[in-house]
Amino acid sequence: MTSESAWDGESGVAPDVVQLARVVARLRAENERLEQLASTAAVLERAKGVLMARSGRSAPAAYQELTRRASSGGRTLLEECRRVLGEPGGPGPAPSPAPGDLPEAVPAHRDGSVFDSARYVRRTVPRPGRPHTTAATVLRELGEGLVGVADAQELAGRLLDHLAGPPAEADAVMILVRTADGALELGGHAGVGATLAARWRHVPPVAGTAAHDVIRSGEASWLEDPGRDGPHGGPWPTRAWLPVVTGHAVTAALGVLRTVDAPFAPAVRELLEEAARLCAGSLLACGTPPERADRSAERTARLVQPVLDALPGAAVLLAPVRSATGEVEDFRITAAAPRSVDVADRRGGQLVGLRVLECYPTVAGTPAWQGYLETLRTGRPYACDPCPYEEVAPGVRRLSTFSVRATKLGDGLVVTWTCHDGAARQRELLGDVQRLGNLGWADWNLVTDTITWSQQVYSILDRDPERGPLTLEELPRHLVPEDLPAFERAMRGLLGAGTSVDHPFRITTRSGVRHLRVVAEAVLDARDAPVEVHGFVQDITAQRLAELALMETQQAVLAQRTVLRAERTVAARLQQALLPLPGQSLNLADLRVDVAYLPSHDDLNVGGDWYSALELPDGGVLFAVGDVAGHGIDAVAAMAQLRFTAKGMVFTGSSLADALQRLNTLLLHTSDGHHATATMVLGRYDPAARRLTWAQAGHPPPLLVRRGRAEFLTPPDGILLGAQARPAYGRAEFRIEPGDHLLLYTDGLVERVGEVLDEGLGRLAESARREFGGARPGSLDALLARLLPREQRDDICLMDVHLPRRPVVPPTGPDGAGGRSD
Repeated sequence: MTSESAWDGESGVAPDVVQLARVVARLRAENERLEQLASTAAVLERAKGVLMARSGRSAPAAYQELTRRASSGGRTLLEECRRVLGEPGGPGPAPSPAPGDLPEAVPAHRDGSVFDSARYVRRTVPRPGRPHTTAATVLRELGEGLVGVADAQELAGRLLDHLAGPPAEADAVMILVRTADGALELGGHAGVGATLAARWRHVPPVAGTAAHDVIRSGEASWLEDPGRDGPHGGPWPTRAWLPVVTGHAVTAALGVLRTVDAPFAPAVRELLEEAARLCAGSLLACGTPPERADRSAERTARLVQPVLDALPGAAVLLAPVRSATGEVEDFRITAAAPRSVDVADRRGGQLVGLRVLECYPTVAGTPAWQGYLETLRTGRPYACDPCPYEEVAPGVRRLSTFSVRATKLGDGLVVTWTCHDGAARQRELLGDVQRLGNLGWADWNLVTDTITWSQQVYSILDRDPERGPLTLEELPRHLVPEDLPAFERAMRGLLGAGTSVDHPFRITTRSGVRHLRVVAEAVLDARDAPVEVHGFVQDITAQRLAELALMETQQAVLAQRTVLRAERTVAARLQQALLPLPGQSLNLADLRVDVAYLPSHDDLNVGGDWYSALELPDGGVLFAVGDVAGHGIDAVAAMAQLRFTAKGMVFTGSSLADALQRLNTLLLHTSDGHHATATMVLGRYDPAARRLTWAQAGHPPPLLVRRGRAEFLTPPDGILLGAQARPAYGRAEFRIEPGDHLLLYTDGLVERVGEVLDEGLGRLAESARREFGGARPGSLDALLARLLPREQRDDICLMDVHLPRRPVVPPTGPDGAGGRSD
């Protein structure tokens, strides 16, 4: 670590001053660099606009052309832009025009008129000999005419000069620039009188004004209703407002006003939209007085805001807002201290961007307002003695006393003020706190035997103020008897040992029982004897009743949860007894069958999903997968009924369609008051012909994976069981080939919350194709790993029926692991 002397030995300047000078120099260099970048961007935009006007290129194509020319000529992009614009600084002669281009520089006014930006309010007469000027010609001449404009006022004049004749037939042009607070300032105008221009000088950020709507939406507005622009409208039957994009945002609106009482033709609309694009580069290059003023105010605000943030009181930085004649008509708040507040209770940063007369409407015309204007004009600080000020807000009128000080800073003012009626305001705030918190303060002087209550305590205790407050000895008489012992112990500790109290209790009032809370402490004398008790009483009836209701609800939920857990245990044991899961693959006839069953993540319900795979007496194989609607013991009972009944019917020779008919009747007439519905797939496999015959009742179709492809079987007719009395069920057949995988499943595998069923079926088909469609043998565990959601809401039953390319091991027994599963 090193140390430096307090003074520079050579210059005699303090090191901190030297360091500050270095920081200022670095910031000045950075500012110059940023200004150079902005200037370069402006030149680039203007050059692009000239190329777009001459050749009809788009903005990206114009930029590519500038880049190509600069590269082929060995120049920088900025030098090439200046050559296109005909400005000094571009070495060598201007390039020869390409076919279809115009010369690089032409006079802005070919009719010989001289433009005066301060006096241009006339309508330019169309040039003689050009009665049928085309839009392309106007656009090319406009692009050349906008080169070198000095400000937005001149820009507006050039626009009107080229758009006055056909086909645009413009009578006036206005350029409205968006300010930092969202308002619009008139940057330039041509063809309108001074009175109307003054009306457009400042447009507040209110909805319904066409120019504001254009800037917000970025879309052009074509108007034929003279009243569309509100109070700022003029005598033009047709008007167009077009967005002007500088950089990547809409920062201005171009208004083209006409006395022509006819809609804008499509060609005219295209012409005006292109004209607005050409304006962007010129507007960015020349800037406007509102933009420069906003940038200056923003820089000052950025420097002042950290200072205001550290102030303990109220202070703001104000920027003047001037009228068309230059008079100060208001001030805009550009920075504000955190404790600054207006009549609408907006504070600190919420005030930035607002106007003073919006925040403090009655300050206009007061001595303080005159002091602001005098300080802004002369630079002499303003200070006033405490003076009254009437605050006015919706529904509120309050008289306060303030001291105000104002000091000039640059082009603005720093204003601070102090309120001198703090005690009254504090009492008002204390009353609001007691009312909103439903509490009141109380004081018992044990020496003088005087008691003081706030008004809210009388309301809480439901006591008439005319009867006066209660003593500490009288208060227990109003308590509910059950709460009296604990309350008396708390009071003995407070009055005996001086122990603070925070105690809930109940009292009986005319309106019923109330739950209260008392928080109190004792003031002790030199001998540690209490001489005064003060604290507050709070009504917590609503909170306590809500707690009691919540407690009762929680107890009911716990009891219900216990019942549901017991029911789940019974249902799970019943399900395990009725639906045993095989420990390994089943070999049925020449098939290998794998089964997976996954219960849902809901630990309170058991579903009704089930399966069956077994050999029939004739050597065939029966497959079934079903799903009973609902959960719990009822669903498990219906599942067992369907599973064993379906197996018995097929065993006794019933066809698949006939079995489904009878199962439907069974659900309709033996539900014991609980109407159940179910879906099912029944399949019967003939090993001699390798043919599977199947039927379905409203169940998702089986999925066949064959030779690397996965396709769902086309289901025969059939609706879910238990839906109607006389349904019709069809059947379908197909041949199983070696290597095939046939997947039967329940809907829990494919259904997801918030998506259609087709998405789940597609996900299943793709996952099954990847798992079983390749050369390697697949597994149900790997398939389920691909498909299971994070939160499984339903049971899943999945069966894989596979015909190996090699014969399977014959069954070991009628009910063994290698035989069948019931």
